[in-house]
Amino acid sequence: MVNGKSTMSRPERKHKIKDLTDIPGVGPATAQKLREAGFYSLEAIAIASPEEIAGISGISTSAAQRIIATAREALELGFKTADVIYKERLSVGRISTGSRNLDRLLGGGVETKSITEFYGEFGTGKTQICHQLCVNVQLPRDRGGLEGTAIYIDCEGTFRPERIVAMAKATGLEPQQALKNIVYARAYNSDHQMLLTEQAKEIIEEKGNVRLLIVDSVTSHFRAEYPGREVLAVRQQKLNRHLHTLTRIADIYDIAIVITNQVMARPDVFWGDAIVAVGGHVLAHVPGARVYLRKLKGNKRIARLVDSPYLPEGEATFVITDDGIRDE
Repeated sequence: MVNGKSTMSRPERKHKIKDLTDIPGVGPATAQKLREAGFYSLEAIAIASPEEIAGISGISTSAAQRIIATAREALELGFKTADVIYKERLSVGRISTGSRNLDRLLGGGVETKSITEFYGEFGTGKTQICHQLCVNVQLPRDRGGLEGTAIYIDCEGTFRPERIVAMAKATGLEPQQALKNIVYARAYNSDHQMLLTEQAKEIIEEKGNVRLLIVDSVTSHFRAEYPGREVLAVRQQKLNRHLHTLTRIADIYDIAIVITNQVMARPDVFWGDAIVAVGGHVLAHVPGARVYLRKLKGNKRIARLVDSPYLPEGEATFVITDDGIRDE
């Protein structure tokens, strides 16, 4: 200590800071307040806003900013060279959808550290894919899983545990254990949906093996509660906050986030497909991959990858069977 400042080097500080109380400025009382509010780890602190930390702990906003900066530094959330990012990308996990065709379209499956969006009309298979992913995430890695658990935020009341049982039996999992590995909550309005997302962070911290978070459907409550152009700006700002919370969760905790989305018909389109996803540009810029689902004949569906930062656009067909999502 020289002139009241620590002489410890930055690498040494990173090595030393492992818990909340290791952060300069966070004593036992402040740490207790943070834990009671659901901030159990450095990751939770790193993705919080200064206003959140200040309001919970009673410290100043500037002090909260320093605490957050220290947590981010300890977790190495600052600048990195591209070769480091490349190595991190090689370790990204992937969850099989149950269809090899759909997995190939997604570059090997639904990936962690990212948001994947499935959108389409009713009955196109969005919720079926979500159910299948909840089962498949529990599988061993050599079978397309991540040996983890899932969180399911249901905004439309379409989750069916019976479907999980059928899919689990088909994959060789014990049905009751498969159900126990899925933490479920029904969201009744947009505020409740955003609250459940915050609570999901606590569950991720507590359980430690959550690898998948599903929000089905991400826009339904926002669309119902904010109708009309006069409230469009308010809706989009609120939706934007929600989506960025999900993005931070995916990145910090290395989990896959899957959202489903409703669609609407554009009245100004007279030729071609007039169907577009709800949410506008706010939602369009957030997911790492956007997949448009359409019905074909019978139980056959077609998926089109419409946007990805590194995958080419393309299409894949799959079927929805009693056993789950499969190829023809």
